[in-house]
Amino acid sequence: MDEAIERQTYLKDKIAYFENNKRSKEYVAHQAKVHSVAWSCDGSRLASGSFDKTVTIWTLDSDRLSKEGNYKVHSGSVDQLCWHPTKPDVLVTASLDKTIRLWDARAGKSTHSVNTKGENINICWSNNGHTIAVGNKEDLLTFVDVRTLKVKHEEQFKFEVNEIAWNKENDQFFLTNGNGCVVILSWPDMKVLHTITAHPANCICIEFDPSGKYFAAGSADALTSLWDVSELTCIQMFSRLDWPVRTLSFSYDSQLLASASEDLFIDIAYVHTGEKVAQVTTQAPTFTVAWHPTKHLLAYACDDKDKHDRDTGGIWLYGLANSNA
Repeated sequence: MDEAIERQTYLKDKIAYFENNKRSKEYVAHQAKVHSVAWSCDGSRLASGSFDKTVTIWTLDSDRLSKEGNYKVHSGSVDQLCWHPTKPDVLVTASLDKTIRLWDARAGKSTHSVNTKGENINICWSNNGHTIAVGNKEDLLTFVDVRTLKVKHEEQFKFEVNEIAWNKENDQFFLTNGNGCVVILSWPDMKVLHTITAHPANCICIEFDPSGKYFAAGSADALTSLWDVSELTCIQMFSRLDWPVRTLSFSYDSQLLASASEDLFIDIAYVHTGEKVAQVTTQAPTFTVAWHPTKHLLAYACDDKDKHDRDTGGIWLYGLANSNA
């Protein structure tokens, strides 16, 4: 089939799919705002981290989440978390308490803690599972060897470091910064290879698609740019949001990009053309979005409040069949 026809067919199919599966369901997860949600590599579990210093682990059964447990081990806000790239029971959390913690989701407990030098706000795992990178409020990156649980390298930057990620091949390390740039460093020797001026304003978030061919960068200019990893060229811009782009996620098939901000909706775009596939209405700004690794289900969390203006601490699941009451 011709590629253009194939793309149009996919787009039509997905627009129709989300017309029939546009229900969202809220699950009470925490007692304060939720900063981060992430799926395990096999999609069997979802984890959420909150300002209330707790981590909640959920299991997914078909399209329903069940709470496995809520755990308070950190003594500060849990600002970001991520799962091991190939081990579905292993999780790492980053906290303002100057630690990162590894978790065994089956046992429902933290197994190891690693002390770091500052309040941690960003974390990612290398694709081979060997290294965890964590960024703090002072723009220091700490690299932890997962096998020894020792800090193997630290890198201090003189600019604001936002989100961080390895490429799929694990030989390059990417970060977004306050100058609107995506900085690409060699791994493991951390030499600057390229500095891409991606946006005219603060570059906030970065996300690689599952295929490793593209990455997306979200900016304070309310735009998201899509880049070809091998050519380092911008191939698409997404511009439906009006507020700084805070969070991004690619669907498992690399075809859909969810982006969110203080706008009261999450944009779901077709990667190849930038066209709108769906829009998820929210009641409050959205901090975090995460597509399921094998289904078109989107987990997200917003700054939702109850009638007394208290944080609801909820997480949401979107992509549920309309008829399912």
